[in-house]
Amino acid sequence: MVSRYQVSSVARSTCQLVSTLIPYLALLGLMYWSLRWSYLITLLLAIPAAGFAVRLFVLSHDCGHHSFFKSKRWNDLWGSVCAFVVLTPYAYWRNEHARHHATSGNLDRRGVGDIWTLTVSEYLAEPRLVRLVYRLYRNPLVLFCVGPLYLFVIKYRFWAKWAGKADRRSVLLTNLSLVVVLLAIHYTIGLKALLMIQLPVLALASSAGVWLFYVQHQFEDVYWEKTAGWNFFRQAIQGASCYKLPRVLQWFSASIGYHHIHHLNPRIPNYRLEKCHRENDVFQFANVITLWTSLKSLRFRLWDEHSRRMVSLRGLRARVANAVQKVAQPLPCNLTR
Repeated sequence: MVSRYQVSSVARSTCQLVSTLIPYLALLGLMYWSLRWSYLITLLLAIPAAGFAVRLFVLSHDCGHHSFFKSKRWNDLWGSVCAFVVLTPYAYWRNEHARHHATSGNLDRRGVGDIWTLTVSEYLAEPRLVRLVYRLYRNPLVLFCVGPLYLFVIKYRFWAKWAGKADRRSVLLTNLSLVVVLLAIHYTIGLKALLMIQLPVLALASSAGVWLFYVQHQFEDVYWEKTAGWNFFRQAIQGASCYKLPRVLQWFSASIGYHHIHHLNPRIPNYRLEKCHRENDVFQFANVITLWTSLKSLRFRLWDEHSRRMVSLRGLRARVANAVQKVAQPLPCNLTR
């Protein structure tokens, strides 16, 4: 049904690449120029620059799925360029993301390329220290402010245990290239200017990127299932949201909000996702969230196996308190006798 949308256009892909990469580099130049006038102007310019950085990352993501260009070589070349701009080792991230696609919605295969998610029973069974760490990890300030910077600046400088030779080489080459760029900048504009320009852009872009990934897999009716009952079609349609964004934000996020279709067929390029959603009735049953309703997902922390929904820690504490209160109630007189 969706294979007819799995067609990349060299012209459209090239246009997207040019209209994203050139404005992004131009904005960085304007930010450097603005340093001599007012840092407030620099920070204001960081907002659209962060939007272009998010779009570059999504284009690199498309290249990683080999959906952006018809040629594998061109996908890997421009995917590496776009990923490097946002400090990401392309081949390593591509492998990690492929594991996410293979395990999304599977309770038995969590842990690679996803948000740390515990079930209610798992959370209650963990020691107090683990529960504390989990609550801290799920705090919005950590998840969307501290965590994204740590992910792109520090974590992607190292590889995980599952990484193969190609993944390790990707990380090493990216780090080496960053060292060369930093040395060049040190002897030209200076590292202080670089930090003043790149840090706010990276902070905003990484936070926005993590937010997009979060709301596309952490909404109330999201799909989770054990391996025995896991279904590929259901994890795509019910396990990934359809994030309806205003047109300008949809452009900056390269239509990644149509995430249910992307998980169903990651070989569909971003510029055909909306059309695929609109022309097929089955996708009208997707979990649609808006910019406003997506804020509701901030309170979700755990997957409840019984209600089959994401629930909040506050709601869990209330349920536990009610259960304890019921147990503590005295038995009726006739039962006591």
